[in-house]
Amino acid sequence: MAIINDLKLLLLALWLGAAILFSAVVAPSAFSVLKTFHLSNSSEIAGNIVNRVLSVINTSGFIVSLLLLLLIVFTIKRGSGQWLLFVEIISLAVVAITTAIGQWVIAAKMHALRATMDLFIDQIPADDLRRVAFNSLHGYSVAVLAIAMIAALVAFLAAAHRARLD
Repeated sequence: MAIINDLKLLLLALWLGAAILFSAVVAPSAFSVLKTFHLSNSSEIAGNIVNRVLSVINTSGFIVSLLLLLLIVFTIKRGSGQWLLFVEIISLAVVAITTAIGQWVIAAKMHALRATMDLFIDQIPADDLRRVAFNSLHGYSVAVLAIAMIAALVAFLAAAHRARLD
């Protein structure tokens, strides 16, 4: 049982670390470094890089959270810390839902919207309805990833605390 708890914590820590690295380093760096080349499509290139990495973050977050929920079902035992188990389950469900929404709803809409634009995103006027919608979807994408990261941290802390009680 201890090895399963360690595996759960490791998977959560790896995903959360990757999500934090993406959010704090990869995404901002891609945009800032490419802008230094003064290319007319620097945001387009950076966006493609970020989109590819975000797809991995969202999909892996969805898979990891479902796997961890499945592990809980097969390793559940009665005892102390039942409220922590509830918190862990809810938090993992939030990770699964938000990463799924981020990947298969928001990112899909952003991709479809970009396909309707005949210019690079930087060349679309800021007041163009497509650009406004794209920026709004970007905000939602950031928000759902932030919620997933917070939920993963809560799940990690609940699982770690529950492991000490066993």
